[in-house]
Formats: sequence, structure tokens, C-alpha cells
Amino acid sequence: MSWRNLFRVKTDFPVNQGDASLKRVLGVRDLTFFGIAAIIGAGIFSSIGDACAKGGPASVYLIIICGVACAFAALCYAEFASRIPVSGSAYTYAYASFGELFAWIIGWALIMEYAIGNIYVAFSWSGYVVHLMDQLGWILPRWMVTDYSTAHEMYQTVMSKIQGAISGGEFGELWKSANLGSYSQANQDAFEAFANAPQLFGLHLVFDAPALLINVLITMLVYRGIKESRNASNLMVILKLIAIVLVIVVGVGYIDVKNYTPFMPNGFEGVMQGVSALFFTYIGFDAVSTLAEESKNPQRDLPRGMFYSLLICTVLYVFITLVLTGMVPYDTLGVGDPLAYALGAHGIDWLEYIVSIVAVVAMASVLLVFQMGQPRIWLSMSRDGLLPPAFSRIHPKFSTPSFATIITGLMVGVPILFTNEGFVLDFTSIGTIFAFVLVCGGVLLLPPRKEGEGKGFVMPFINGKYLYSIIIILSILTVRYNFPNYFIDLLESDWSTMFVVAHRLYWILLLGLSVMSFVRSWSLIPLLGLSICAYLLTGMEANNWYWFFGWFGIGLVVYFSYGYRKSKLATN
Repeated sequence: MSWRNLFRVKTDFPVNQGDASLKRVLGVRDLTFFGIAAIIGAGIFSSIGDACAKGGPASVYLIIICGVACAFAALCYAEFASRIPVSGSAYTYAYASFGELFAWIIGWALIMEYAIGNIYVAFSWSGYVVHLMDQLGWILPRWMVTDYSTAHEMYQTVMSKIQGAISGGEFGELWKSANLGSYSQANQDAFEAFANAPQLFGLHLVFDAPALLINVLITMLVYRGIKESRNASNLMVILKLIAIVLVIVVGVGYIDVKNYTPFMPNGFEGVMQGVSALFFTYIGFDAVSTLAEESKNPQRDLPRGMFYSLLICTVLYVFITLVLTGMVPYDTLGVGDPLAYALGAHGIDWLEYIVSIVAVVAMASVLLVFQMGQPRIWLSMSRDGLLPPAFSRIHPKFSTPSFATIITGLMVGVPILFTNEGFVLDFTSIGTIFAFVLVCGGVLLLPPRKEGEGKGFVMPFINGKYLYSIIIILSILTVRYNFPNYFIDLLESDWSTMFVVAHRLYWILLLGLSVMSFVRSWSLIPLLGLSICAYLLTGMEANNWYWFFGWFGIGLVVYFSYGYRKSKLATN
């Protein structure tokens, strides 16, 4: 095995795949709506509450940082999309710049990101459906609407307290406490789900039926065709935009400025803790780029769809964060349905019903886009020989990646049976940010465009030879002024915490980029995109990295056992 082959770069990207081509039916509006569908959904209707609970009203800073990072990343995505208008997204772009091994890594990471992201969204969708049905008086057995992991964990917790009560001679008092009186309603439901579930050969039958059902329905829709998926997505996006605007307009009248104090209760570190809860929704940009082969004019329409959806979504995220943290205390927003909770706290029942209904639609649209994105990454990797040929099989009637779509449905559906919402939220975001880092870095390695090669979007070139170093110096001075002890603590601390490790590596990266930008005269836009996205990675906790590298290790085994030998670049 030659190590040089690990970094072989793909240069030929045929736009027309012959009989195996996908249907080109998407315009700018469709791509914009797909981007909005993916970005606004689980973020605004669910995980934004967790981010606000950690960062307080200052979480708006995180949203702005994410928006800026995504703006730079979108410019880099657009540059790649105009040069390589085929499916595959960041995977394909990494193949053209960093080489095969990095392409495999990012493709493998995106497979994980789409699947895990959709598991979280499916759980969130189920939560809203159950909440809505409860409001209407249609109470389903808790064992049919609770994930096994959460139910089993809560049952074990309660039973351990009961055992302690028996050994301590305080059975009556502790059982009263353990008998759900001191727990939230969600925890009570989880305990009852496991305790009252039917059993088969001693196994408690506890599963989240709504989450499984929506995954099956979305998989069937995506399998059926792009036109049907487009029409469903556009309708769902319109409905949820109306609902979000209504919440903002009505909620402004219930804002109590006292709730904005303290504005940053847990410091900037608390703000950054919301990255994993929020940033995975921005994979919508990547999902849009996977639709290149189904776009009528990808070199023109993909960049526009990315920029329009980014602008609309960032503005809405900022407003909804300010409204939510103004309506109720920030530390009460760590719930699965923050919008419905804030409205319910003020007795705005009519709008709470609307939001609950629209949230069901919103979550479904996110599932739809994510479920479309992953099979198209499988498709591209299979075409390159890195995965078996079955993954690039196109349905003769529906013109969709049929086998890959079914596998995607299984990758989302099976883990729903044994994971929980908290676990998958810890496992999201990191793949998205990592993809953005590689795309921004990949632009730096692209050769200059040839004369007359300016078709579609062309990213403006701003020489970063001196500007980038000046920006880094100004950043250091700004941090030093606002946080006098930051660099002292960073230098004096050991390598025992993830915060120290991540921040030390980050500043080493910035210094390295400064040197390279001076030597190579690199473009400023991708440099800034790479820097900001890399900073967001410093907000990841150790648990995120453990799971990411575990998945990464599995991917390397698959690559060296199959992809390295079967690669089209190896056989040509």
C-alpha cells in the first residue's frame, strides 16, 4: 500500500451520468425552501431551548457567530458547487481538494451526521405529536411513545431508591418520594412506560412508535421521487414560517425585560455550550448541495439557494431567541418544546395549539431533507468505488437512489429502538462543523480558475497575505482586553481538560494559517470561514469527540477493507 494513494485527488466529475442520472426539477425557490426546511425545524422548535438554558439571552451571540460562520462556509460551498455541479456535497469537494482519504472521512462523518440528526428530529417530532394528542385527550400508552433507553434508566433510578428505602427502614416515606412525586412529568411518564409495558420473554416492550412511523413514511416519500418531496417540503416550509412569525409578533407583547438579566449568566463558555444543541441544524447547507444533480441550473441556483436560506434562517433564529428568553426565564427553557412552553406559560392557548400542529409539520420537513441528503452521499461514494455498486442504483421509474434510500431509513429507524434524545444530541453538530472546516480549507487548495472558467458563482478573491495576520493580531488584543486572564490561564493550565486542549490547538492553527497565508497569499474569505468554524469546534465536549473518533475508526476499517482497493482511482 502506498501512502501517496491515500491522497489521490479526483479531477473528473461528469455532470451527465447517462441513464443513471437524477431528474433536474429544482429551481432557486425549491432549493431555498429545502435549505429553510432543514435549518428551521428541530432547531427552533426543540433544541434552541437547550441552547438558551445554557447560555441565557446571550445565546443570540452564538446564533450570530453560527450565522457568520455559515456565511463564509456558504461562499466556499458555492465556489465548489459552481466548479463541481454534481451530488456528494462536502464529500465530493474534499475529493477534489484534499484527496481520497479526507473525502472518505468527511463522507463517513456526514453519513453519521445525517442519520444521527434525523434520529434526534424523529424523537422531537414524536414529542410534539404526543403533546398535541394529550392536549386533544387522545392519550396513548406511555410504553408506545417513550424510547427504551430513557424508560429503562428512569425505572432503574426509581427502583434503586425503593431498595434504599427498604434497607433504611424508611420504605413508606421514600417510596412516596420515589413514586414519581419529586420527578418531572416526563420522568414520571418514562417510569410508568417501563413499569406498565407488556413483556415478551422477560423483555419490556418499550419503543417510540410515532418516531418509527414518521421515519417509515418519510423514507417512502423520498423513495417515491424528488417532485413529490419538493412539493411536500415547500408546503411545510410555508406553514412553519407563518407560525414562527406569529410567535415572534405575539410574543413581543409578553416580553419582560427583567428576564434579560443576567444576559450572560454562565459566561461565554456557557454560550458556547449550546453549539452541539444548535449547529447540527445548519447542515441544511450541505443538504442543499447534495441536490446538485437535481437542480435545473446548479452553478447558478445552488449558491442563491444557500444564501437566501441562510439569511432568512439566521434572522428568524435571532428574533425567536430574544422573544423566548424575554417571555420566560432562560433556565426554564431546557424542554423539548420551548415555543409551546413559553406560550403556555402566558396562557396563549390558541397559538400554542397552532405551534404544536405546525411543529409536527416542521419536524417532518427536516426529516424529509435529511433523508434526501444521505442517500445522495451514498450514491456519490458508490460511483467512486468506495462503496458497493448497490448504493448507486437508480430506480428505473422514480429516478431516485432506491437502495441507498432504504438503507438510510434503516440507519435512522433501528437506533430509534435503543437510543434516546440526549445521547443523539451529544453526537450531532460535530460532523457538520467538521464538514464546513474541510470545505473552507479545500477552497484554499483549489487551483486558480482558467481564463473563461467563470461560469456560475465566482467567489471574490481578497488577498489574505497581510490582512489575515492583522485580523488575528486584533483578535488576540480584543480577547486580552475583554478577558485579561484568558491567555494566562491557557498557558498555566495542564492538558487535563477539553477546553484547554481545544483552545490551545485552535490558536496553534491560527498561527499556522497566518504563516501559510503570508507564504501562499491565500484568499481571505475561506481563511475566515475556516477560522470561525474551527472555533465552533472548541465548544464540543469530550463526549462529542469520543463518539466522533469511534465512528471515524469504524470508517477507516471499512475504507481499508473495501474502498481503498475498489476505488475508481485505484482501478483506472
